[in-house]
Amino acid sequence: MPTKRASAITNEEESRLSEKQAEEDICYVILLSPTAQDRRDMDIIRAHVRHLQELERSGQLVLCGPFSDSPGGMVIIRAGSREEAAEIAGRDPYVLSGIRSYELRTWGLSHEGNRHMGIAAD
Repeated sequence: MPTKRASAITNEEESRLSEKQAEEDICYVILLSPTAQDRRDMDIIRAHVRHLQELERSGQLVLCGPFSDSPGGMVIIRAGSREEAAEIAGRDPYVLSGIRSYELRTWGLSHEGNRHMGIAAD
């Protein structure tokens, strides 16, 4: 049974809320892989960390870190679009230096708050 507050929400408002929730439930996964030019260069590593810190300060960084069971790592970000996410990935000093390539994935988050993407029973 809808609550008093829920019944006061118009269809348009509900649609806007659903769109906002859908946007918040999208992240972008940047998979970083070593290239043939891979090397341990502390200047590049420090620049990469500064890039991650900038993303964290802007509220775009969700999680990041190297893989412990294989080469490479992953950066999970929030961005306004896939194009913006690609631009962020492309300006990573690891990628700019050529020691890492990246693969970009769009990740739809499934959780109780969105009823596991609308599939879960109430």
